[in-house]
Amino acid sequence: MEFRNIITFLKVAELKNFSKAAEKLGYSQSAVTVQIKQLEKELGTRLFERVGKGAVLTESGQDFVFHANEILNTAKQAVDAVRGSEKKQSEREITGVLRVGGVESVSTALLPEILMEFHRICPQVEIVVHTSKRDVLIEEIRGNSLDLFLTLEKKADYPGLVRKILHREEIIFIRPGKPLPGMEKYVSEEGLLPLEDLVRLPFVLTERGESYRYELERILAERDLRVEAQLEIGNTETIVHMVEAGFGTSFLPFFSARHAIEKGTVRQVKTELLPLSMWIQMYYHKNKWITPQMEAFLAVAEKYFQQNVCE
Repeated sequence: MEFRNIITFLKVAELKNFSKAAEKLGYSQSAVTVQIKQLEKELGTRLFERVGKGAVLTESGQDFVFHANEILNTAKQAVDAVRGSEKKQSEREITGVLRVGGVESVSTALLPEILMEFHRICPQVEIVVHTSKRDVLIEEIRGNSLDLFLTLEKKADYPGLVRKILHREEIIFIRPGKPLPGMEKYVSEEGLLPLEDLVRLPFVLTERGESYRYELERILAERDLRVEAQLEIGNTETIVHMVEAGFGTSFLPFFSARHAIEKGTVRQVKTELLPLSMWIQMYYHKNKWITPQMEAFLAVAEKYFQQNVCE
């Protein structure tokens, strides 16, 4: 099995088009076709279906994407290991690339501290971070374009993925440090704001479909209530700033609002709802070779959550 055929396969899978892959790789389209046919013959299965001018991965092709990436990554690591063997023996340093994914709330509020500590321990590792929605990150793990990813949602098991980290995080209502009109009597920690009053307040929320917003809407619907967002923003840090500025209230993971609460620029709003929790979870592919940099990152992340997040 030739590496060039694997590289060509991955490029066609990425671009979903033989001619575009040929242009990117500097080959003729016929050469790309020959390379894919050679690979299909070696594997004994069809990798692509031609649909119009495009190329769609078959089920076997989708399965091979992960292994193709893993073959190339392993080959690169072998080359790096040989070229840097003397240095590694003397310095005992971990090198290579670590590709980390995360949903927006986790990437904004938690990943920076984890990455800084990881960089302090493994300064020679190149770190690539991708922030996206959970479903996109799952597909990137399955395609081996990510090594691992963090999400925040209810406990979940995904076929083909291993869950390594599991920590509980409370989702809370927050308001500006100075109470909004009509909220003055609920400033104290003991005060409970009735849900009927809460949903009348202006809200700035994450986009629809976000795990904790979906759960909030579900709980309110059971009580025949709904919350209207005057502003929707994907970035939780921006949401906290909007609440600090007095725009309205919000519903966010505690870790997103923690620093603002400590500064007193926002306050937690208590309601009669039972505390709502979600789970910070980290996943990687079950067939993934755990590289030294992955192992080190997992250790740093586990220690971070033990010290900073309540289970």
